[in-house]
Amino acid sequence: MRALIHSTTTHPARTIACPHCHAPAGRPCTLRTTGQHLPEPHPKRISAWAQQTAVCPTCQVEPTVPCHDDGRARHTVHNRRYQEAEETAA
Repeated sequence: MRALIHSTTTHPARTIACPHCHAPAGRPCTLRTTGQHLPEPHPKRISAWAQQTAVCPTCQVEPTVPCHDDGRARHTVHNRRYQEAEETAA
């Protein structure tokens, strides 16, 4: 997955808790082993944020509903949903 927003700004995905490292909303993601703060959110956090924020143009699901392919749930959201979330945040 590509980075959506440069690390010079606070990524809007920080508005939700990270499902990977469990960083609370508003706090940066951390490495589990060392607790070091990361400059960018974990991919799972960005995916969860996009799912909470945007409609998916690919599979036509509403915010909060997971993306799917041919009726099978995906572990991440479609790339177009990331783009849609970015536009919503801008």
